[in-house]
Amino acid sequence: RLQPPLNRPPPPRRPSQGGGRAAVAARALAEREEGGGAREEPAFDGVFALLVVNIALFVADHVLHLPWVPMLYLQHSHPLWFQYVTSLFCHASFQHISGNLFFLYVFGKLVEEEEGAFGLIASYLICGVGANVASMLLLHGPGLVSLGASGSVFGLFAVSVLVKLRWNLKKLLEVAILGQFVVERVRTP
Repeated sequence: RLQPPLNRPPPPRRPSQGGGRAAVAARALAEREEGGGAREEPAFDGVFALLVVNIALFVADHVLHLPWVPMLYLQHSHPLWFQYVTSLFCHASFQHISGNLFFLYVFGKLVEEEEGAFGLIASYLICGVGANVASMLLLHGPGLVSLGASGSVFGLFAVSVLVKLRWNLKKLLEVAILGQFVVERVRTP
């Protein structure tokens, strides 16, 4: 009968590559320790991309005064198909863009954390185009144009509520506080 020497501990057992719960948990723990436990940065940042496009068009319109930018506004009298999307990235003033970008950052980050960059951009576009369709149906007048991301960011607020909604008092309080800011932003021109 062979016995291990008393002065040496037995070799550590490595989890098998099998699919048992203990083995899976041990592998996950080992991978996390090897990676330092730090959260990996996403390969693509959707909020940053949307911010850049909005700022670039604002600079092109209000700083460089490029003559083609107003063609991107949603013209209510004779809308072109692409204006339903391009008008989401155009803004009338610095106050307009600064408010929209603030809410885009806050609610966009919430949506992107849960749904990823593709989900964020899809939500931004779907909500914004929906808001533009509603404005076309409800607002009439000569020379009327629609522009800005207000419909998109209000939609992102709704999406962030839906993806974060849990019957948790803390989260509901956050939604109530942030929702109040969105309602105030929509009510003021």
